[in-house]
Amino acid sequence: MASQSPVADSNRRHAAARPDTAGVGPALANADNAPYRYRLRTVVLDAGHGGKDRGCAGATAREADVALDLILALGRQIQDNMPGVKVIYTRKTDVFIELDERAAIANRNHADLFISIHCNAGPAQSHGTEVWTMGLHKTTANLGVAQRENAVILQEKNYQSRYDGFDPRSPQSHILFSLFQSAYITNSLRFAQRVDRQLHTSVSRPSRGVKQAGFLVLWKSTMPSVLIESGFLTNPTEERYLNDKANQSYMAAGIYRAFRDYKRELEGG
Repeated sequence: MASQSPVADSNRRHAAARPDTAGVGPALANADNAPYRYRLRTVVLDAGHGGKDRGCAGATAREADVALDLILALGRQIQDNMPGVKVIYTRKTDVFIELDERAAIANRNHADLFISIHCNAGPAQSHGTEVWTMGLHKTTANLGVAQRENAVILQEKNYQSRYDGFDPRSPQSHILFSLFQSAYITNSLRFAQRVDRQLHTSVSRPSRGVKQAGFLVLWKSTMPSVLIESGFLTNPTEERYLNDKANQSYMAAGIYRAFRDYKRELEGG
């Protein structure tokens, strides 16, 4: 169980760098005894896959490309409407970034929120969005999604040492790994529920719900974090929808509204 220590130490350092980093808890006092008010200042946006890792694919669309288009559209909406929020991207082009480096980018920048966007794969009739947070595998299906997304580490060098012996092909490894619960799970779920609601009600995307599983990129992030499966590229109808620029903008707008509402709630505004 020694592998808990780096995560716990990182959480403590992150919390010390930004008081009340989880967005909950009592107000603090500054040097002038004025109450400290939490502000969501930095968000890290992560487009899944990229470069040699294309992710899943439909007839023509690749997950790496669709995820990047969605992330860039979301980033533009945040920057246009919230100039006080710093937007940092793990990638803005078609390049390969290791999973632990994606999380490290967020950790180094003391991000208040980490949003990772992906596309899903499954039987041709599968459709709808899923919003994931770090947590226990409650079903075999949840485990399967986590295994698929985590398998990217097989393309990384020295992945056994980088991820403390974690084997993405082993169900036992995922189950043990998922016991390491994030200190930020409450706010991760809070944001995930808002994303799910906005995509379903304002964007009219069918919802497959908010779920929890052991995603490496979320586990390594020391802040509230979610992974959004935007739809199934293996469904021809969904592939056409997800590969359309206007629909990408609609989905990004829904995620932006969830971000806006989450920020307002945490800041008490």
